[in-house]
Amino acid sequence: MKTSILALGLATAATAAVAQDKPVLTVLTYDSFTAEWGPGPAVEKAFEESCACDLQFVAAGDGAALLSRIQMEGAASDADILLGLDTNLTAAATATGLFAPHGQTWQNTLPVPFADPNFVPFDWGWFAFVHDKAKLPEPPTSFEDLAASDVKILIQDPRSSTPGLGLLMWVKAAYGDRAPDIWAGLADNIVTVTPGWSEAYGLFLEGEADMVLSYTTSPAYHLIAEEDASKAAAPFTEGHYLQVEVAGKLAATDQPELADAFLAFIGTDAFQSVIPTTNWMYPAVTPAAGLPAGFETLIQPETSLLLTPDEAASARDAALAEWQAALAR
Repeated sequence: MKTSILALGLATAATAAVAQDKPVLTVLTYDSFTAEWGPGPAVEKAFEESCACDLQFVAAGDGAALLSRIQMEGAASDADILLGLDTNLTAAATATGLFAPHGQTWQNTLPVPFADPNFVPFDWGWFAFVHDKAKLPEPPTSFEDLAASDVKILIQDPRSSTPGLGLLMWVKAAYGDRAPDIWAGLADNIVTVTPGWSEAYGLFLEGEADMVLSYTTSPAYHLIAEEDASKAAAPFTEGHYLQVEVAGKLAATDQPELADAFLAFIGTDAFQSVIPTTNWMYPAVTPAAGLPAGFETLIQPETSLLLTPDEAASARDAALAEWQAALAR
């Protein structure tokens, strides 16, 4: 018995030693990516099968909060990869000097041209207001329609959330100089502003508002995962703003080759096939098997709105000021 216990102890110690010898790749990302129902667990398992490494995800709030954290930590950050910014933030991220060129050559299948020397796309989708078809059978069909109604909405804070910032860019892209008037009209429709997407969507599901800022793909979750066809995204006549989510390598990483391998892995079927039914977005590279059944039921906006990274960076401060002024009244 003592011999068996000793052998077991030696084997456990040997296993621990091997684990400690594996290089660690740290990926800083948003909360929902690392959730047990998110892409993180499946991505971690698939990548570790080929990398002989320990892939560790670190959650840091919602998307826009990631850049704030990296700016605060600077070159001292433990992160090797940042995953979860979008094109509304890539110009600001590049300006920090904290990101290195990715050097990837794999091709995406995005609906718009995308090429950035520092960031690769991992998914995309259109922002939309989601509602329950039984509770709100005839939703607003534009921002002006929404502002004139008594429909209550939940949105996210643009200072910490990429959907929240995306909403600002959506209104700005659709209305330009009229954006302050749109926000003034929307102010009394807003029930609350949450730090991130998860909090807002949770409150919506609890019945705290009629609509929530989310994505055209969100109803696919309810349909596929819950066999619930009651949720829908309201099509807006102005068009819908496009979000492209990206990942980038930190220049100060101590695992540059491993970071490059992960960025290459993002473009593979092993990563992209996970996205539709875990992150509930469109994959940046269409999987070999195509999209899951149920995605064909989603609305397809006739007009896609998207500011370039430089345009979004230039518009951000003014758009934020307009939003704050309207909500302060």
